[in-house]
Amino acid sequence: MTSPLDLFMPRPDVRERFQATIRAPAGIVMEEACALDLQALPLVRLVFWLRERLMGAPPAGPRQPQGLLAETRSLGWGMLVNTPPSLIICGAACQPWVADVTFRPIPAEQFASYAEPNQVKIAWTLEADAVGPDRTRFAHETRAVATDPEARRHFARYWRWARVGIIGIRLLFMPAIRRNAERRWAEVLKGERA
Repeated sequence: MTSPLDLFMPRPDVRERFQATIRAPAGIVMEEACALDLQALPLVRLVFWLRERLMGAPPAGPRQPQGLLAETRSLGWGMLVNTPPSLIICGAACQPWVADVTFRPIPAEQFASYAEPNQVKIAWTLEADAVGPDRTRFAHETRAVATDPEARRHFARYWRWARVGIIGIRLLFMPAIRRNAERRWAEVLKGERA
């Protein structure tokens, strides 16, 4: 199976892909995915809090509720592809094993070749493919690759325990998008019938 991330990271060290069919048009699904405030989900907040404690990071200060896309962009993720309503790809370089991670955007045309030492390149997608007038196959894929052997060692040690929380967030993300998109689509249909 090909992925939009093949262009940016054909041989990742880590690849996680989640997919679901949602009963709503692709535009609504993508809007809801971008607007979802992940930290409004209590278990997601718990995962972030646990990471802070395990890593010895300073407590996060107060935050304003914001959608996934706005929040990740404010953290330093760069936009690699934006073709509404079907595909968004974001990417950054970082050292995820440090307590207070700094995400650095990489321009799309440099992402595949980027090789600064002791970094991990991470890219993720939001994909909304219409499979009917009111059905969408929604996917979210994340890939990561270390830029050198030292980074690979650090990242492998970090990923052994961190993947549980990261995958947990993805597993909470998907049903929340489905609920929000299907609820919104039902309201649109109800308004049309009224």
